Amino acid sequence: MNTIRFFLAVACWLCITGYVYAQSPRWALAADGGIRWTVAGAPAHTDHIEMSGKQLSAIIIYGTNDQQELLLKKQLVFPMLRTIPNNTHASLKTNFDGTELPAITANGLPLKVSPEDFYLKGFLSIHSRTNTDLTVTDVLFPSVDKAGFIQSRELVNNGAHACRVQIDSLVSELHTAADKGVYGEYVIRSEVTGYGSFELAPGEKHSIAVIYSARKVSTPAYYFSPAYELLRRTAFVQELMQDLVLETPNDTINRGFAFAKIRATESIYDTKAGLMHGPGGGAYYAAIWANDQAEYANPFFPFLGNANGNESAANSFRLFARYMNAAYQPIPSSVIAEGDGYWNGARDRGDQAMIAYGAARFALASGDKTIAKQLYPLINWCLQYLELHKRPDGIITSDADELEGRFPAGKANLSTNALAYGAYESAAYLATALGNKDTAALYHQRAKQLGADIEHFFGHTVQGFDTYRYYEENTVLRSWICLPLVMGINERRDATMKALLSPYLWTSNGILTAAGDHTFWDRSTLYAFRGLFFAGATDTTLKYLAYYTRQRLLGEHVPYPVEAWPEGDQRHLSAESALYCRVITEGLFGIVPTGLREFDMCPRLPATWNNMALRHIRAFDADMDIVVKRSGKQLKVTVMNKGKVVTERNWNGKDVIPVVLPD
Repeated sequence: MNTIRFFLAVACWLCITGYVYAQSPRWALAADGGIRWTVAGAPAHTDHIEMSGKQLSAIIIYGTNDQQELLLKKQLVFPMLRTIPNNTHASLKTNFDGTELPAITANGLPLKVSPEDFYLKGFLSIHSRTNTDLTVTDVLFPSVDKAGFIQSRELVNNGAHACRVQIDSLVSELHTAADKGVYGEYVIRSEVTGYGSFELAPGEKHSIAVIYSARKVSTPAYYFSPAYELLRRTAFVQELMQDLVLETPNDTINRGFAFAKIRATESIYDTKAGLMHGPGGGAYYAAIWANDQAEYANPFFPFLGNANGNESAANSFRLFARYMNAAYQPIPSSVIAEGDGYWNGARDRGDQAMIAYGAARFALASGDKTIAKQLYPLINWCLQYLELHKRPDGIITSDADELEGRFPAGKANLSTNALAYGAYESAAYLATALGNKDTAALYHQRAKQLGADIEHFFGHTVQGFDTYRYYEENTVLRSWICLPLVMGINERRDATMKALLSPYLWTSNGILTAAGDHTFWDRSTLYAFRGLFFAGATDTTLKYLAYYTRQRLLGEHVPYPVEAWPEGDQRHLSAESALYCRVITEGLFGIVPTGLREFDMCPRLPATWNNMALRHIRAFDADMDIVVKRSGKQLKVTVMNKGKVVTERNWNGKDVIPVVLPD
């Protein structure tokens, strides 16, 4: 048995340190903050990425075929052009297979485009050689705020002689059936600009663009300026790079964190019900969910300080609050169709625990008393709902969990109860901040009691680990045993850590949903990383996080965390990127909001690092830097707000550091 365990441990170590993969990753870090894949005659390879703006989202399939030629396909989604029936998936969608691109000849020879490298940084850039003296650079990106997607193409004559270039004019326009659209007939259009016949001198350039758009037939066509739209997109990305900046000795983690900010923030849609953050993936737009938005993404946005993110978060809670009722029927899992409908097909998934937890965390981190007061009734309502669903043993029941029946969850599951525990704790801090001391004391007491009830009911030996069963009949390890660690419930910390990283759950793709299955969801892997850091397993967790980040950022499917596999073909759902960022803010740096201008922290500096910093943290209405440096056998922690030192102390690396920001 010891020999078997040894070889399992070695195999796992080989996996996380990368020795299983002899080749270098496909992509590499670029000096300017992007990532680059240099093709260099590599075999055919394709990948897909999602990019979004306020009026559309684009899923781009890109790569090379067997002839080393460029492969490009596009699925465009227009969330505010609703189709019938107006359900969760009723966004207007259209596909382009490349035939919409104009034919180009150079001195009469049809152009064949062979990529030399692909580059990503909030847009996709492809530099290609051709079968002529021309080189081609394509840049693909969504408009920041219009229902348009653009592929710009720059042609450069790298030859010694003039080159005659012919570019065909090509317009494609599709009119949808009026009885299939909520707003009647829609017009889907692709149009080439910059076409014609030109003579390019040596070194001379010429630019064209293909503009993809959709609109109501009653809406006049819009004139798109490709250069202006690209300027807006790059400015959007650059703004995100300037706030909540991670500095560590691991450049890959730094870059993975920076990229995750893009995906977490771009997928926000300007609906008639206000800004709505949406998961994406070709399926989930102009709608909000209690898990993806309320629980995963919303508590992150105050740390970044992005105005769209914060407004979409506050708006989502306003939308959920419309469904509060005196009979305490559950708030639906999802508000869909620009706020016109809802979905509750899995009944109560623990949604009230998700909403209360996310709303309390968001309200505290916002640092805004007005927002806190607005959200406080919703939080209290959700907590009262949970009280009404407690059994005599103190455990809260729910019909399902966020996996909606894909895996068994029993009549009462660990996820709902752990989230409820976190909700009570954060609501207690919020009640204190709003001057409601009696309510704060009640919520703290309920959290303490629920923690004890979780230990009594869910605490169990599963597959040899003294950890948690997920529900009463559960006999195999489940990924969500990480949630008690995330919430600071540490009675079974050591065994739970070992179980999460054991061969039963850990794979080269992260943590399995259930031992013995092959399904993985990145959300539970990212929660596990956060919980492991928060519980103090710093050096071990860093190895796994570094491996995971290398795979997601630089591997075969890049550059963001994914939803799941095999379901959805590893879609780049947006909220998973927010969860990646929270691995850093709440896991590695251990930040826990305890007031509108207060937080606890316990930063986990790995033994192999001498320093780390998180700069321009916008939570708590601040512009804050947290710097951790090794100083002999101790650590030195400095917190600055707007250039002024708030606290600076030598630290033993273990005790919680309370921080109060001066008004």
